[in-house]
This record gives sequence, C-alpha cells and structure tokens, in this order.
Amino acid sequence: MGLASGWISLRWYLCTLLLIVLPLPPVSSHPQCLDFKPPFQPAYGLAFCARYSNFGCCDSVKDGEIRTRFYRIMDDVDHSLYATCGVYIQDILCAECSPYSAHLFDAEDPTTSVRQLPGLCGEYCTEFWNKCKVTLEPLVGRGPLRELVSSRNKLCAALTLQDLDYCFPHVLTNKNLSKNLGVVNAGSDGCLQLCLEEAANGLRNPVAMVHANDGTHRFFIAEQIGLVWVYLPSKARLERPFLNITHAVLTSPWEGDERGFLGLTFHPKFKFTGKVYVYYSVEWHFEEKIRISEFTVSSDDMNVLNHRSERSSLLGKVLRIDINNNNRGPLYRIPPDNPFVLDPSARPEVYAYGVRNMWRCSVDRGDPLTKGGKGRIFCGDVGQNKFEEVDIIEKGKNYGWKAREGFSCYDKELCANSSLNDILPIFAYPHSVGKSITGGYIYRGCESPNLNGLYIFGDFMSGRLMALTEDSRTGMWDHHKICMGKGQTCSFPGLRNHYHRYIISFAEDEGGELYFLSTRIPTSTSPTGVLYKIVDPSRRAPPRKCHHTPLPVKVKSRLINFVARPRQPHRPRKKLVRNTSRGGKLRGLSGENSPDWLQELLKALEKLQTGLDVAPDPPTGTSPSRTTKRGNNTGSGQGPCNPPLVQVPTNGAVRLMEESGQEDRGTVEVYVDGVWGSVCDDLWDKKAAAVVCRQLGFSLAVRALRRAALGEGRGPVLLDDVQCQGQEDNLLQCSHSKIGETNCSHREDAGVVCGYSQS
Repeated sequence: MGLASGWISLRWYLCTLLLIVLPLPPVSSHPQCLDFKPPFQPAYGLAFCARYSNFGCCDSVKDGEIRTRFYRIMDDVDHSLYATCGVYIQDILCAECSPYSAHLFDAEDPTTSVRQLPGLCGEYCTEFWNKCKVTLEPLVGRGPLRELVSSRNKLCAALTLQDLDYCFPHVLTNKNLSKNLGVVNAGSDGCLQLCLEEAANGLRNPVAMVHANDGTHRFFIAEQIGLVWVYLPSKARLERPFLNITHAVLTSPWEGDERGFLGLTFHPKFKFTGKVYVYYSVEWHFEEKIRISEFTVSSDDMNVLNHRSERSSLLGKVLRIDINNNNRGPLYRIPPDNPFVLDPSARPEVYAYGVRNMWRCSVDRGDPLTKGGKGRIFCGDVGQNKFEEVDIIEKGKNYGWKAREGFSCYDKELCANSSLNDILPIFAYPHSVGKSITGGYIYRGCESPNLNGLYIFGDFMSGRLMALTEDSRTGMWDHHKICMGKGQTCSFPGLRNHYHRYIISFAEDEGGELYFLSTRIPTSTSPTGVLYKIVDPSRRAPPRKCHHTPLPVKVKSRLINFVARPRQPHRPRKKLVRNTSRGGKLRGLSGENSPDWLQELLKALEKLQTGLDVAPDPPTGTSPSRTTKRGNNTGSGQGPCNPPLVQVPTNGAVRLMEESGQEDRGTVEVYVDGVWGSVCDDLWDKKAAAVVCRQLGFSLAVRALRRAALGEGRGPVLLDDVQCQGQEDNLLQCSHSKIGETNCSHREDAGVVCGYSQS
C-alpha cells in the first residue's frame, strides 16, 4: 500500500513538475501566402496596399486587381460613409497582401477551403459592423457569409480565428510575428533554419549533379558505379542513361569505398562543342589508377554520349588546361598565363599546389547585380588528423600541406620553414564537428534572395550543413550552422525538414539554385540516394522574376516521371561514424535511439511496483567479467523485497569489456552522467592507457590498443581525441572532444592491456 501510494504521489509530482517547468512556447512565426509559398519583396512597391510595399504576398499586378475591386464595392456605398468605411474595406481587401495571409484566411494547408474574408479580431469586427454594416453585402457578394451579415454576433463569430495571434489588426502589431520578418529564421542557437525540396531519388551513391549550360535546363546525375542519368526540368528521368561505363569503373559494394565514378563536367561551350569530361577509377595492369576522359555527345541523340569517343587525359594537383579546338592535335593546351609555364621544375598544367585531398570545388557566378566575387574558386579540402578546411584557390599559390592542416601546424619542421606567402584557408573546423568536408557553392540563384552570397557546404561523416558569409569590410568569413526548419517553418507543400545523413556532393542548376546529394547507406549498390534542393522558407523572389523558358529537348527514350517519397515525421538523425561500414549507434544519448527520459522513468517505476529487479551496472573501477560472468552472487537477505545495495559509479569511472574473461585487458568504457560508453582510438596512446590501468588498480599499461582489438563496446562512443599526460585521475581530466560529439564507431574503440611489471 505504501509503495502504491508513493507511486501515485510520484506520478502526480512529476506531472505537476512538468506543468511548472515547461511553459507554453511563444507563437511561432510562419509567414505564408495564399498560394502556399513564402512572402516576397515587391519589385516596384505597391500603390494601393502600400502597407505591404516592403514585404508581403502581392506584386503590382495583384495590387491593381485589389484596387479595382475596392472601387467596385465602394460605388454602391453612400458618399457620406465613404471616408469612414473606405479604410475598413481597404484593410480587409489588402489582407491578401499580408505576409501572413494564409493564416488570416485560415488556408495554411492546400486541402482546406479559403475563407471568404480574413479573420478579424473581435473588437475590430464589432466596430466595423456597427459603422459600416451597409458595405457588407457588396463586400461578400453571393458568398456563404451573405446570410450572416444581418447579425453582428453570427458574422463576427464566423470571422474569428482559432489562433488569435493572427487576427487582423493584431497581426500587424504582434512583436513575435513581426520580429525578423523576411530574414532567414534562426534558432536560439543561431542555427539558420532552411527547408528542402526533393528533386530526385532512388540513386546509388550519387556523386555529382551538373547542368549543360545549354538553355535546356536539363540536369545530369552521376552514380558511383559509372552511370549518368538525364533529368528534364520537370524532374522526369530518361530511361536510357546519358553515359554507362560500369564495365570500366573500379568500385565495390563496400560501404565507404572511395573508388568509382567520381565526377563530370561539361565543356563551357557544350552547346557548340558537345564535349563532356569525366573522372573515374580504373584498374590498369593490376594497379589502381585515376582516369580523366573526354566524351562527345551522340550525333543521333542529344541525351546520350558517344561511348566510342572517349580519349584519356591526365591527373594532377589543381590543374588549368585549355581544351578548346582539340579535335586535332593534342588533347589540351597550356594556357599562356598559367603560373608555372616557365618553371622547368614544375608541370605547366599546375595552377595551384599544397592541397591535400580536395573534394568538390565550385566557381562563384558573382553577385546577380554587381557581379562581385565572380570567378572565385572555392574548394573543400579534406584534412588528415584534426581539421577540415575551405580554401579560395588563387593562381600559383601554395596552400600549405603538409606543413599546415587548417590554421595549425601539421609538420612542425615544415611549418617552421614554410613561406610567409602560403595561403591560409578562409575557414577550418575540427574533427569534433566533422571529419570529411564536402565543398559547396556560393548561392547566386534567384528564388531565395536571402541566401545570396552564402557559401553553403557540409560534412560527409557528421552530416552537418554549414554556411559562411563574407564581411565586406574585413574580408573575413563568418561561420553559421544550418539546421532544418522546426515547427511550422517547413510547412509548405512539397517541402521537408530532414535528409539522409551522408552528404556526398553539392550542385547548382542552370538557374543557379542550390542542391545537395546525400544517401542513407553510402554504398554503390544501395538506392537510397536523394537530390535535395535548398529552400529559404522565410522569403522568395517576386512572382515571374525567376521564370525560365527552357529550350526544347528531343526525347528518344521513355520518360520516368518523378515521384517524391512520402513525407514522414522528422526523427533526429543518428550520430555518424567515421567508416560507414561500422554502423556504430549512440544509445542512451540524444538521437534516434534515445528513449524519452520520462517514459523510461515511468517504466522503471512500474517494474519496481510489480516487484521486478532492474539489473545494475557494475561498480566503478572493476572489470565487467568479475560481475557479469559468475552468476548473480546474491548475499544473505537479498531478494525481491530486499535488493542488494549498488555502488553508483562516479563520472570518469572506467571498466574493461573483454569476452575471454581476462581481467587485465579489454575495451575501455567510461562512465559519464549515467551512461557507460567507449572511447574512440583517435590520438589514443600509452599515456591515456596508463590513466585507465592505474584507475583499475594496475601499476602500468603494457599496451594501448586500437581498432577494437579486444572487441567492441556496448554503449555509445562518448570520448574522442583523448590526450593525457599520464598522471590524471581519470580520462575526463585529460584533453578530449566534447562528450558525446564523436564521429567514431565501435570498430575504432580504444583498449588496454594492463600489468604490474614490464614483463
């Protein structure tokens, strides 16, 4: 009885606590027009609905239509009421131009019917009815509200919105709604909230998307296995591939295999030359090689390359070659202004050097108005041990590898002797953020004007999206996190707020809109790859500004129409692992596998109520083999009603996991805030192993083990980049990355062999 009453009291206490500490959130800003799209800034302002000249849902054409309707209504109104009622009628009609018109007309969803009049606040509706009742019939016409105009209470009840924050005119003065209206929405942590539109799916490790710049607005997607597909502006795909060199491409079905078809680009004047260049792995005399080849388009089909036209070329560092007029003679020529043309010790093709492993470069189109920044080359350079970086490539410059990695010295001797003219990156981030950068693009499209000048890129391993903006005064670049829109932010038709985690490549279409390719399973055989278009839900371009009329495409292949995957409720993405074949998951921390803490607590209490035992974790400083492989070892007086006392581990406690039962060795697990988890072997050495062994009662560490040499841990990977001096009391006192923020899997778990003597 005492237990039951205590359980009821506890449940009441928890529920009361939640009501106290979880206040109702403020109204969430979600501007939306009646066409279910974001608002925009009219190109030429508005003459009649001038209140919305700077930002709203009407252009000059719509503004003129509303003005015409206003005068048609007011023609039936007595002149004595013109001045009084004209203001009301104008406000009500112009509500269609409000950036929140979809809310005012209760039409946030395309499946709902649009109100005949906007939602009015109670006092405003009453005042309008009392002063201007005679204008209501011409205002509503023959609509469903006509029967209600004679009754103030019925009419105003019909015009009441469920969400009173959006009723007119309160919507004009609501600070939560007007704050930062029209700018990219940022969360409390400064994370830019964007949305996505799915443009293609069912792809097998899609490594690149490009356009032909020929006026057709087709886009081409390459898969790692050696297939390139043609997509029309409608998103329909041609059944016959543009290129199929699967027989020549060297790759495998292994997750994380970096070999295969790696990239393609079209000749700048493809419309006239019909030439395309591809980059892929091959096996040549039992050796792995990289091939860069030229193909020409088929004379019979503009959507297929002539596979017999392949000519091989070269590979190098950052190369710049002239491929014009190469039908006869050499495959390419050296541009006369290349920086090393006169240097006999260097290849004349080289444009820049000192880079490590660049993955995806792009050329800035320049600001649409000023053309500022045009021609800059942005590249993501994958790091070695600690940092990933973004570089702007300049002619003849040295980017510092192997002397530097990011802004830090990699090789101290080389770093000390390096040139002062070496070019530093514009941005670098540590491996606690991500371990494999995917270079992106400067946004120069038309549809999302707020994004202009934003360099958007990501990380393959961590799945993070990021952005950089340039300070025009200092030339420095500021970093911004990008997250998917929360709440109603992405509640527009066709938009979604989640994506597959492995970001392989970024792309832009012929109009300059920005995309990225990612996959759920990074293998050349898994059809989980998707092409996403990046969309700013806070502001769009004015109607008709971004309209394109693609040139006709003669199609000889069957078309496969695009079908977007069903939208599903967003679930937090799992923490990523460095080698994707290792499949490590974070259990017990935030993420897809984390249970709700309250539900887990209630479940535990229910088990306690029914007399069930909950198995405790082993105590601190002991090997689990001592407690888990020899039975329960229950002492006298212990049973369902008298459970044994359990020593609660303290933060930093360690234990060894080893299947053979040897107590002097095992995979290291550390206890942090109620969770046991493993340690990543990055930077793991004998000094860190010594801290663990001494903590377990041994005098020294015989070996520091890597790559899960003694098995894999069972909890999440909690620590990464651990560096110890050897005298610390526990691993938490050593230098390490932020707890829980790792990109490792259990196949990178650190281990130790402990002992009492060197023998």
